[in-house]
Amino acid sequence: MTVEAVGTYQATWGEGPIWWDGRLVYVDIETHKVISFDPETGLEEKWGVGQRVGTVVPRESGGFVIAGDHGFTFLTPERQEIIPIGDPEPEKENNRFNDGKCSPDGHFFAGTISLVKNEGDAALYRLSPDLSIQEVYGPVTNSNGIVWTAEGDVVYYIDTPTKAVLRFDYTDGLLTNPMEVISTAAFDASPDGMAIDEEGNLWIAFCHGGCVRCYSPETGEKLRQIDLPCLETTACAFGGEDLTDLYVTTGIHKTLEEEEAGRLFVVKGLGVKGLPAHAFSG
Repeated sequence: MTVEAVGTYQATWGEGPIWWDGRLVYVDIETHKVISFDPETGLEEKWGVGQRVGTVVPRESGGFVIAGDHGFTFLTPERQEIIPIGDPEPEKENNRFNDGKCSPDGHFFAGTISLVKNEGDAALYRLSPDLSIQEVYGPVTNSNGIVWTAEGDVVYYIDTPTKAVLRFDYTDGLLTNPMEVISTAAFDASPDGMAIDEEGNLWIAFCHGGCVRCYSPETGEKLRQIDLPCLETTACAFGGEDLTDLYVTTGIHKTLEEEEAGRLFVVKGLGVKGLPAHAFSG
């Protein structure tokens, strides 16, 4: 196994990585950017979006959808076009959207974070293909990683301060029967972004923990750990031609000086394969 920094961009707070169309797309929350990295050419593209942006997902018809300070927004980089969709929390100045991903049936699920840590003041929302926005789970405090199984009938989700992973049944945009399947309370770090492999195991980036850990949602057991050279390890996504590379975003610690903090990393030689990402169908 190897861990290597790739590209040249150094994010203030990288997040939300997703593999799409031969490239790794992610966000730099605090500098209001969406970044695209092509591992074949080394080309990096950066697009300013005018707000703190928590996550980005592809859109089936082209371009992307982002979620950030002002709710859900269409982004079409080729035309440098940004079109607002809607914001379910316009009155909450201390909240913004955080992590999120699309379901196999084309809905975009993303949740908010209370930046002042007001417990239960945030929620998980669903942007449907008809562009309606609905709260689907809450209350939460820091909505984070969300993934679907290969069959699409199970969702795993993290509300970071709980230090737990919840399992839901999933049908037609609805999350039901929540159940805790993993506890990370014994580890002094915060579960952040998450990816899933084809065996159904969960890969969780630990903010303030400098690592990605792999867990079995069936037993709750930690199976593996990948250490990274910076403390703020924020999110991960499988990528590469055969989805066997694990990309990891990082951020810059408030006080520690770390040479590679904020860089994008790729982990090769894990011997596992991830599941493909899904696009928003609206």
